[in-house]
Amino acid sequence: MDPSLLTQLDATSWRVEPYGKMRVPAVIYGDEALIRGMDDKVLLQATNVATLPGIVTASYAMPDAHWGYGFPIGGVAAFDPAQGGVISAGGVGFDISCGVRTMLTDLSVIDVQRLQKSLADSLYRDIPAGLGSKGAISLDAAALDAMLRGGAAWAVENGWGEMRDLERIEEGGRMNGAKPENVSEQAKARQRDEMGTLGSGNHYLEVQAVAEIFDEATAKAFGLAQGQTLVTIHCGSRGLGHQIGTEFLKEMLIGAKEAGIELPDRELACVPIHSEIGENYLGAMRAAINCAFANREILGHYARRVFQHFFPECDLRLLFDVSHNTCKVENHSVDGKTRELFVHRKGATRALGPGHPSLPEPLRSVGQPVLIGGSMGTGSYVLAGLLTSETKAFSSACHGAGRALSRHAALQLWSGRKIVDDLAAEGILIRSPSSRGVAEEAPGAYKDVDAVVRASEQAGLAKRVARLRPLICIKG
Repeated sequence: MDPSLLTQLDATSWRVEPYGKMRVPAVIYGDEALIRGMDDKVLLQATNVATLPGIVTASYAMPDAHWGYGFPIGGVAAFDPAQGGVISAGGVGFDISCGVRTMLTDLSVIDVQRLQKSLADSLYRDIPAGLGSKGAISLDAAALDAMLRGGAAWAVENGWGEMRDLERIEEGGRMNGAKPENVSEQAKARQRDEMGTLGSGNHYLEVQAVAEIFDEATAKAFGLAQGQTLVTIHCGSRGLGHQIGTEFLKEMLIGAKEAGIELPDRELACVPIHSEIGENYLGAMRAAINCAFANREILGHYARRVFQHFFPECDLRLLFDVSHNTCKVENHSVDGKTRELFVHRKGATRALGPGHPSLPEPLRSVGQPVLIGGSMGTGSYVLAGLLTSETKAFSSACHGAGRALSRHAALQLWSGRKIVDDLAAEGILIRSPSSRGVAEEAPGAYKDVDAVVRASEQAGLAKRVARLRPLICIKG
C-alpha cells in the first residue's frame, strides 16, 4: 500500500477522510513498514466499509490487516441500529467465533523438553486435526441444539471441561440470544461429528514457552512467569460456522437490494440489524459462537487429559478464551454519550481495558488478556487491553501476525517436509496430517508478529505482556 494515499496522524495511525459515498473516515493502524507491506485491497475494503449505513465514528483496520471477503481481515466497524445500522456476514467472517484460548501450566521448559517427542505424539493422536477431521463425539439433534444454546457451559455440564473455566471465557462461555432453530440442517449436519476437532488452515494447538516478560505486574496478575510452559488452542466453529456464513451472505445480498442499500461490493452484503434476515442471522451467529466456545472447551479438556498422563500433578488453568470473528452488542462512548452498538470484529480481538465490569479479578485490575498467535516457527504474544483502545477502535486490537503471502504463493516457495525438518532442528516439533497444509502455513508466509504487536502497543490498542515461543505445534 502506498502511504501517500493516507494522512499520517502519528507514527502508527493513518486516516482517509470521507470522500464519495463514505459516511465516516477510514483509520488504519501500523508503522510505515507495515502500511507499505499491506496489500492495496486493505485500503479499498476499509473505505468500502465506511460507506455502509449506520456506521459509527470510523472504519478501522488493525496492524495485521490483509485482504478478506468484504471486510478486510483485521477490520473493525460499529453500527448503530437507531441510525439504520446494518449487520454483515462478511464483517464477521466464515469461521464464526474463531478464537484463541491459552492455558497456564506449572511446568518448566525443561520438564516438557524431557518428554517433548512423546508429548507431541500423544497430543497429535488425541487431538483430531485436518480438513474434515472427525472427533469421538457424535451429537444427535437434541444434543446439538443444546450445545448451540449452552456453549462452553454445555461442554462442562457433559464432562468436557471445568466449571472454573467459564469466568475466564468471553461472555462466560455462553452467548445469550442463540437460536439453533435459525441454523440450517445442512450446517448442523456438518458439525454433528466435528466437536473437539481443530480443523485445518491456520488452526493449531501449541505448547509454548514464556520467552520474555514485558510487564512484570500484569504478567503476575495473569499468572505468567519466565520459562513457564503454556498450551494455546486456535480454532472456531468448524463446518457449522462456515455454512451459516455462506447461506446468510446469499440472503443478505437479496435483503440489501430489498432494503435499498447500495453496496460498493457484493461481498459487503448486509441488511438492517433489526430486519427479519438480520435478526435471523444474529440468532444463528450466536449459536455458532457457542459452538466455538464448546469446541475450544472440549479441546482444552483433551489437552488436560494428555498432560495429566505425562505429568500427573500438572494443573492446566485457563488464562483466557476470546474470539476474533464476531459481531457483539456492546456499550461504547461516542461523542460523550454511551450508545449500544453492534461491533463487527473480523480478524480482530476484543481488548477491554482495566476496570471493565465483565472481567473477573485479578484480570479486571490490569485489563483483558489479548491472545495473539504467530506462526509455527515464530513467537506468539499475550497482550493486555488498554483504556485507550476504547476510543481508538471500540476496544479492539490485532489478532495475529496476518498473512503476507497467499496460501497458493506459499506453496510455490516452501516444502512442508522441509519446514518440519528445519523447525525440528530449532527444537520445535510439528505434527500435522498434511504436508501441503504445513507449506501453506509456512512462517515466511506471515508478517513479522513482533512488528505487529509493537505497532498495536504504540497505537494504544493493547500493551505487550509476554512473548511466547513454540515447542510443539499440532497443525490442521
